[in-house]
Amino acid sequence: MSIRSGSPAERTWDLQRQSHDERVSAASSYSRGKMVSPKDTTKLLEAVIRPGDRVCLEGDNQKQADFLAASLAAVDPKLVSNLHIVQSGVVLAEHLDLFETGIAKRLDFSYSGPQGGAIARALKAGKIELGAVHTYLELFSRYFVDLTPHVALTVARCADRDGNLYMGPNTEDSPVVIEATAFKQGIVVAQVNELVDKVPRVDVPGDRVDFVVVAPEHFYIEPLFTRDPAQITETQILGAMLAIKGIYAPYGVKRLNHGIGFNTAAIELILPTFAERLGLKGKIATHFALNPHPTLIPAIESGWVEQIHSFGSEVGMDGYMRARPDVFFTGRDGSMGSNRMYCQSAGLYATDLFIGSTLQIDLAGNSSTFTRDRVAGFGGAPNMGSDPRGRRHASDPWLQAGREAAGGSGADPRALPRGRKLVVQIVETFGDKMSPTFVESLDGIELARSLDLALPPVMIYGDDVSHIVTEEGIANLLFCRTPYEREQAIRGIAGYTDVGRARDTRAVEELRARKVIQRPEDLGIDPLDASRNLLAARSIKELMHWSGNLYDPPAKFRNW
Repeated sequence: MSIRSGSPAERTWDLQRQSHDERVSAASSYSRGKMVSPKDTTKLLEAVIRPGDRVCLEGDNQKQADFLAASLAAVDPKLVSNLHIVQSGVVLAEHLDLFETGIAKRLDFSYSGPQGGAIARALKAGKIELGAVHTYLELFSRYFVDLTPHVALTVARCADRDGNLYMGPNTEDSPVVIEATAFKQGIVVAQVNELVDKVPRVDVPGDRVDFVVVAPEHFYIEPLFTRDPAQITETQILGAMLAIKGIYAPYGVKRLNHGIGFNTAAIELILPTFAERLGLKGKIATHFALNPHPTLIPAIESGWVEQIHSFGSEVGMDGYMRARPDVFFTGRDGSMGSNRMYCQSAGLYATDLFIGSTLQIDLAGNSSTFTRDRVAGFGGAPNMGSDPRGRRHASDPWLQAGREAAGGSGADPRALPRGRKLVVQIVETFGDKMSPTFVESLDGIELARSLDLALPPVMIYGDDVSHIVTEEGIANLLFCRTPYEREQAIRGIAGYTDVGRARDTRAVEELRARKVIQRPEDLGIDPLDASRNLLAARSIKELMHWSGNLYDPPAKFRNW
């Protein structure tokens, strides 16, 4: 069999490389080597971005390429238009300005935070064409398949003249964004705080970076994971007590992830007090996939926490992490190295429990942070809060949860054993402005209909949820054998919400007898003991003292 040589038309195999070189050449009049003056940044972006390009603008949930965002928002829409924005976080007002002016049209993202309301309004007005609301891992993965950026606008603490970048503790999304772009011949532009002769650590090599601009001001970092202990309520402390005694202890959970919020901050702050009295030190909560929460400082200092790998950093924690290299992952320069893609993978596969909060839970246990007027995004919660079907390593908590889901001692002995991740939603029965957490139908369902979304925005699907914790008690959904039992278990801990008041009292009591529902008294917990005196630290100032003054709280949290 012979192979035919030659063809009617020769194919060109390096069009992307040619495009890269053409863009760099077009921008050369606005740069000296790789260095770009701040005043020329908008012109440079007009030279390297083409209409219809996919552009990744960092846009993480903490650090922001804010100068590049403002520079992009200032381009001439006649030159740059109909961009497809692919980025983790739509956090700044400038991110939405791109769509108002027609510079951008299509959006794929993960998290919106403070811009959730603005995104909902823009969607309803037809300003944004929504691709999808992704989890972090999902979006990062698509960067390497069908959402590869043509241009990445990234951000770092400093760079040298060769373009080597130092991210410091806030590495976050940068490596995955830059690699996906640079290795498909895209353009990478980096905003940095300063130019140095030698970077402390090379987090991104310069051959992946095309242009560097020293911004007039340091980039913005949101202290997203700081919770003031002074704001933690006794109801949240009760929920924390229930979680520790009713879930962490019986399953022996050592490897875990905590979501953002006061409920999980309360858990962290009563580990050295309540959990210590229960004799649980060394038996639970030793290894975390977690941002460096300041409320973990007392647990770290009292020897509870052995190791933490982080998605990103937290404002004011740099000095503390540098001084605790046995706990945090730190580089040879002493600063922590975070990585959102690595840590999301760790949280998905290497932890046995995720616990976090949400805005709404329906009768099947589905949860969502979307409301009728707010498109908040998901972030990493659906990755952390899902049962990874690809997991193949065993642990005692994982196997125990699997046995309970399969029917316990009554399970079919012929069935293959399978584990289950513990996915816990810890909430109060009523949220802000006394809005009920438990609802017959999620607002996200109606939102999907109104925006003609193909997929309703469910954050964590009910069949992944193992437990729900409220001030009323714990519902262990692993023990539920029918949809009706699941519904009544949820109604049974929904308090005085409409959902809770519609419970079948007899069914709920039967579930309680089977320990599907456990009240505080069933666990030997007196709600009157849920006092702020249990908190190892009751203020930001006390957290600072616990750290030996290594923690440097952001100004907005200093009230002394």
